[in-house]
Amino acid sequence: MSITAALGDSTASAVAAPPLRRARRAHLVLLGPGLVYLVLFFVVPVGALLATSLYVPVPGGDVGQFQPAFHWQNYVDALTQFWPAVLRSFWFALLATVAALVIGYPIAYVIAVRARGRPLLQGLLLVLVVAPFFTSFILRTIAWKQILADDAFVVTALHFLHLLPPDARLTATPFAVVSGLTYNFLPFMVLPIFAALGRLDSRLLEAGADLYASPTTTFRTITWPLSMPGVVAGTLLVFIPAAGDYVNASLLGNNTNTTMVGQVIDARFFKVLDYPTAAALSVVLMVAILLLVGAYVRRSGTEDLL
Repeated sequence: MSITAALGDSTASAVAAPPLRRARRAHLVLLGPGLVYLVLFFVVPVGALLATSLYVPVPGGDVGQFQPAFHWQNYVDALTQFWPAVLRSFWFALLATVAALVIGYPIAYVIAVRARGRPLLQGLLLVLVVAPFFTSFILRTIAWKQILADDAFVVTALHFLHLLPPDARLTATPFAVVSGLTYNFLPFMVLPIFAALGRLDSRLLEAGADLYASPTTTFRTITWPLSMPGVVAGTLLVFIPAAGDYVNASLLGNNTNTTMVGQVIDARFFKVLDYPTAAALSVVLMVAILLLVGAYVRRSGTEDLL
């Protein structure tokens, strides 16, 4: 009886083996286009960036002429010269992320929780959130430059209320750059939080009220923990592009006190033709963001987002 069972098992495995191999081949065929895309548009560019960051000037060559080498000193020179811009970029990105969270969370809460059951109102509020995307990023930033101009209503009102010194201005200041970053990336904070709060079971909030929990306690123990995946996703979507942004710093700042690393990379690549320094700063920015994001996600307990 055992011999028959063994023969049956071996026959079944032999029959099942070809379909299994075909399934594996099908998986490889389906993954092929994605793998080719990643190799061509991610692995190859990153490899070229790493190689460029180690180049050295051609002896006796013209400006912008470099040759392959393994000159790791490029990273030391780039950080020694431009470390203030790197730190300033992360500081501005952090401020913009915190400001976007403070502004965006109540907006997402109102849309997802308070407007629940009223689809027309909810749809209208969502349209208002994403409406800025229908306008060019540069045009939105230029609009902020006009809003914060010296003769605009905001500065005039602040001078009238004595909240701003008479000779002070808002443009070409860190405040203007952070304000532009916050405004331009605010929808990236609101939408993930809205999606997380949209899955919130309202019966949990009712249960908290039935147990005589205050609104603050209910928010701290129920709403906030359940919305944490959206908060983490939103902060990442704001912090990462804000750290590498240079449009807001160029249009709303454009001085030594507001220079971000994106401006430095742009200038070294297109104006100075110092490709190794620009590539080295790009690699430093990329690695620093990966390390900060990994530590933040693990700290927040949402490793599944990685």
